[in-house]
Amino acid sequence: MTGVKPLALQLCAFGPELEAGLGRMLDVVRWFELGAEQQASMLASRAGEVRSVITGGHIGCPSDLMSALPGLGLIAINGVGYDKVDLELAAARGVRVSTTPDVLTTDVADLAVGLTIDLMRGITLADRHVRDGKWPEGDRPLMHRVSGRRFGVVGLGRIGRATADRLAPFGSVRYHGPLPKDAPFAFEASIHELARWADVLVLTCQANEATRGLIDSDVLAALGPDGFLVNVARGSVVDEPALIQAIREHKIAGAALDVFAHEPHVPSELIASDRVVLTPHIASASTECRAAMRELVLDNVRAFLAGHPLPSAIV
Repeated sequence: MTGVKPLALQLCAFGPELEAGLGRMLDVVRWFELGAEQQASMLASRAGEVRSVITGGHIGCPSDLMSALPGLGLIAINGVGYDKVDLELAAARGVRVSTTPDVLTTDVADLAVGLTIDLMRGITLADRHVRDGKWPEGDRPLMHRVSGRRFGVVGLGRIGRATADRLAPFGSVRYHGPLPKDAPFAFEASIHELARWADVLVLTCQANEATRGLIDSDVLAALGPDGFLVNVARGSVVDEPALIQAIREHKIAGAALDVFAHEPHVPSELIASDRVVLTPHIASASTECRAAMRELVLDNVRAFLAGHPLPSAIV
């Protein structure tokens, strides 16, 4: 590519390979490293030059920033989440939006199953027991069998289906979503009935207004004191204060969480509980997955600059 590179705003840090690839095509401004005054100055002098925003699903693109960029043509998301981008505003302004679907499916589903096993068998707790030198003092309390359980999957999209397929050898699977799907699992129209039926409720749904706070105190009460919650979807899907109360008051047996309401900040009560397994939003954090995500982001940017259809556009 010759001549002046198109200007782009990078809204969060990426791996070195993705940043290098973006730098070969774009004049990248690391927006997330600028202070408020620097951002205002940059917009005052160069807003009209910005052609693309490169971001993560957990960041999205604030609507006020999108509106401040008259020449914006692409928001490329390194991830599958797009709940923090106003798609109607983007469409109205002629801004294309791309994500990285499919390439995350395997890794997110794998983690969902891994968290389920960890939560029920107490793997993290057992590891800590050994490392803390407590084994000579006695064995840990018994935990719970995974096989033969009932698994309720909330959201049977790509990731939900892959998760359900992995859980099926362990026990019965049902799912909840907006509509029934062509799948070998029973559909449950009521989230409360699914929670009542399930031993483990696994969240794999999209984050949007319909699912915001979907897992509230009533759903947790339906899951009950012997039920477990696993979330690899988005933090917004769970009413976090209600979850904290349910853990504190033993209204559910435990939770395994890869996502949180205000990342990277995790409530101290969740951190303090031995009945909660916590991971720092690592569902896609494998070298193989991140490499595939990187290439899809670069392919979308490359197609946009060439005026070609985007490989994975959602707008």
